[in-house]
Amino acid sequence: MSIPEIPTASVPPIPPSRPPAAPLPAHLTASGTAKVRDQHLARKAIVYIRQSSPQQVAENKESTARQYALTEVAVALGWPRERVEVIDRDQGHSGQTAEGRPGFQYVLAEVGLDHVGLLLGLDASRLARSDPDWAPLVRLCGVFRTLLGDFDGLYDPTDFNDRLLLGLKGIMSEAELHFLRARMHEGRLNKARRGELFNHPPLGYVRVPAGGLAFDPDEQARAVVQLVFDQFDRQGSLHGLLRYLVQHGLRLPVRPHFGPNRGQLEWHRPNRATLQNLLHHPVYAGYYRHGHRTLDPRQQVPGRPGTGRTIHKPEDCPVLLEGRCPAYITPERFWANQQRLEANRARADTAGAVRAGPSLLGGLLVCGRCGQRMMVSYAGRANRLRYSCSRAAVDYAAPQCQGLAGRVLDELVAAQVLTALAPAALELSLAAADDLEQEREQWHRNGQQQQERARYQAERARRQYDAAEPENRLVARELERRWEETLKDQRRLEEEYARFCRSQPAELSAVERQQIRSLAQEVPTLWQTATTTAADRQRVVRLLVEEVRATVRGESEWVDVTIRWAGGQETRHAVVRPVKRYEQLADYDRLRNRIKELREGGLTLAEVAERLNQEGFQPPKRSETFNRSIVGHLLWGRGTGGQRLRALAESGLLGAHEWLLSDLARKLGMPPVTLHRWVRVGWVHARKLPTTGGHWALWADTDELERLARLRTCPRGWSEEPVFAELTKPKARDHN
Repeated sequence: MSIPEIPTASVPPIPPSRPPAAPLPAHLTASGTAKVRDQHLARKAIVYIRQSSPQQVAENKESTARQYALTEVAVALGWPRERVEVIDRDQGHSGQTAEGRPGFQYVLAEVGLDHVGLLLGLDASRLARSDPDWAPLVRLCGVFRTLLGDFDGLYDPTDFNDRLLLGLKGIMSEAELHFLRARMHEGRLNKARRGELFNHPPLGYVRVPAGGLAFDPDEQARAVVQLVFDQFDRQGSLHGLLRYLVQHGLRLPVRPHFGPNRGQLEWHRPNRATLQNLLHHPVYAGYYRHGHRTLDPRQQVPGRPGTGRTIHKPEDCPVLLEGRCPAYITPERFWANQQRLEANRARADTAGAVRAGPSLLGGLLVCGRCGQRMMVSYAGRANRLRYSCSRAAVDYAAPQCQGLAGRVLDELVAAQVLTALAPAALELSLAAADDLEQEREQWHRNGQQQQERARYQAERARRQYDAAEPENRLVARELERRWEETLKDQRRLEEEYARFCRSQPAELSAVERQQIRSLAQEVPTLWQTATTTAADRQRVVRLLVEEVRATVRGESEWVDVTIRWAGGQETRHAVVRPVKRYEQLADYDRLRNRIKELREGGLTLAEVAERLNQEGFQPPKRSETFNRSIVGHLLWGRGTGGQRLRALAESGLLGAHEWLLSDLARKLGMPPVTLHRWVRVGWVHARKLPTTGGHWALWADTDELERLARLRTCPRGWSEEPVFAELTKPKARDHN
């Protein structure tokens, strides 16, 4: 075991200016002499010195002198002065735990190595303020027969009475710390209940000498804080707010609480943590808050003092007083922001923030069967949108509840939203114009304030340069360099503001207002334009719609949709979704019978498709109407091929064990295209029939059918295996 090396401190002589230490108690040396034996004197004595804080070390000189005077006690008990080691490495460290106290850990190591005969401290609280640390120390001293001493006496841990007394001293030391903490905590809490206990002021505030908080005296700092709240209302999410501030080059006003620039205004780049603290802090709504941070011992990590802290919501704080601080926003607006931040969290029971994907109902769509929020997924190069209820499948490996294509559902909701927006077109145009003008005014104000600050910094640097002596070039050169840097910053800001003014006029012209009104009146056109992003559409939908509930009727193509609007009103609709199989269609039996009737009537495939479209039938997949190929695939896939193919099969052109390509593909359960490729590469015996259609006749007896079925199910990775090579060799055909 490696032992930390702590140099032995020589006993410092007491300076003449320092008052002499208190005389040693006579009873200490008299009672201790009887307990000190040769086995103790053969080992060294340790004097342990500690005070809890740097302030106590600097101000409480008498306690330090008394602790160093314990060296004289060890000498009086018989230890040579050079065998007395002073351990004062733990000065300024609390005794409530052994963690972070290298001096105490060194003492434990030395006692465990049987190097210590006497351990002296002013009292038990100097060595440990916690019984879990004190009791092992006493037990260890008893095992290695090390004496413990303080100004009250000398104790032998091997003696029952002394060990009992040491235990009581440790308990009393811990209880004393508890009482001190309790009194201080109650005092702070009582002051907090009156709303008078303030710590570091947040962004946009400063401490006042009389106590309490006041708005930051810097006008630009106040304007930026107000801009943060305004833009959060517009962007709707924390990430959107951060992205907006970065795109426009805005910085946050910070007054450091520590360091050489303490209390001075600095401008820092925005970050997520700072914005999150700002939006969650109730002081911006005029509230006084106390007790929002508590320490959870279960979450503490050894060696990391900042861990284990838990943050409480404003409503869960022990003290929350309204109207005690100057406010940037109203309490109603603050609580609305908290609800929005909570709803933006990506959890199963919340809608989440607006996403960048094309989905219109992400976070709003709820499964009508189980009540869970439906997930959004995109497939293929075209990013085909699909909604699925897969929560049970993810959590319990259960089958998927239901799923449907997202296009038809988004189109339904979008049409309903545009219908609801039509009566408010004029009000929307006026609100958009006012909002745009207000945002431009904030940009202009921020740019003018930045220029004003830059001019002040340049003028201040010039005055400093003028105040320097011309002969002192060592100082003048540095001041001249600072002046030039401030002039460059001033010129840069002026150029940026000039470019902004050229691109963004200070006020909206009559033409721009008329354009906004015309766009608002053409809401459907504006909805579909390329400049309107998917996130913009999602924000509009979330302003009007609270929830959309979809329920698929069995496995059919029909979906029942319920839209719950803001305010509680509900509307019900039914849409048709694309399905994979014809059997899923609700009118599949009627469709099949109708096709059979039309074919028996002598209609061609194209004529059948046209008649089905006229009668309102729809195919199951993404095609909106029937065509010739869809009808043919439907007939051949179910063994009801056209009359021409049936005639070929009955005309005697097919030999023994010969199949039409479509019939054999249906027999093997594979696509005809794949079977046609097998014919081209020679894996199947085939010939063309002497007909105008050029149909293929494939030969396959019972053995060949078994081989082709095995080849059909052969894994792709077997292309290099001998088994695969055998399966691709057709059987020799007997032409007799």
